[in-house]
Amino acid sequence: MQTRARHNKWISYKIPPEWDGKKVEEVLKGPLSLSNRMINRLTRSRGIQLNGRMPWLGRRVNAGDHLRVAVRPLERSDLAPEPIPFGLLYEDADLMVVDKPAGINVHPVHPKETGTLTHGILFHWQRQGFEGRVRPVHRLDRDTTGVLLIAKNAYMHQLLDRQLKSRSIERVYLAIVKGRLAREAGTIRLPIDRDPTHPLRRRVAEGGADAITLFRVLAATEQASLIEAKLETGRTHQIRVHFSHLGHPLWGDRLYGGPGGRIERHALHAERLSFTHPLKQEAMSFSAPPPPDFARLMEELGLQRNRPPASPA
Repeated sequence: MQTRARHNKWISYKIPPEWDGKKVEEVLKGPLSLSNRMINRLTRSRGIQLNGRMPWLGRRVNAGDHLRVAVRPLERSDLAPEPIPFGLLYEDADLMVVDKPAGINVHPVHPKETGTLTHGILFHWQRQGFEGRVRPVHRLDRDTTGVLLIAKNAYMHQLLDRQLKSRSIERVYLAIVKGRLAREAGTIRLPIDRDPTHPLRRRVAEGGADAITLFRVLAATEQASLIEAKLETGRTHQIRVHFSHLGHPLWGDRLYGGPGGRIERHALHAERLSFTHPLKQEAMSFSAPPPPDFARLMEELGLQRNRPPASPA
């Protein structure tokens, strides 16, 4: 499903009977979920309209009134668009869902870096005649592939970030790990912190940030296991750190001691993503099949997926 991006800075909200008599400010903070900071900005820029006119925030609304807010301002990125390929799974005026390839960062990690997914999205938008800033709702490592959610304006990023923090965005990954696990399914609750001996590495450590990974085994041999993992939290390198700590590092993961030689990156793929569209209030779910190198490793290791896709129990 895919729709063309639109340059319409306004969104509209029709006052329902249950909000009759409420103040404009109450509606903005209630069903529209605007922050105080955004309301102040919209007030200064005359970006709030009630039935076509700029209202006082204390004015009472009536059922059937039309409230409009300009939460899609025209923005420009400081980065230059580049033709970086990626898969487009969905796009509308406020968000997009992409299939990220391996070997590229989501965004620049230093000012002069080029060739990132963000550069490619800006190029895609340029061809549409759309300008904006790329706002990833979550992150994928440079060599992790799969489904990624992008907000196209600050308002949508705010709404989706609330879903992420409330754990109502479901993220399901596939991973190929070393050896056979002792359990077919389970929950890993181990805190994660920075590794003081390595600038990039993380480790399980008391006092670290809470980290929860749900998993189930889809296929296994003595040499390797195909794992489906669901993130309850989103710590840096969470899946990689958790399984490495358990003695089952990901294949190809040099940073955490995984076996190599058959794949040039860590074997991790973001397979599915589910969330509620904040404006349409529709349940949305997207998936991306494993890329060729991941599928080839599965075949070489004899890991034939024998369970249908589902959320880990």
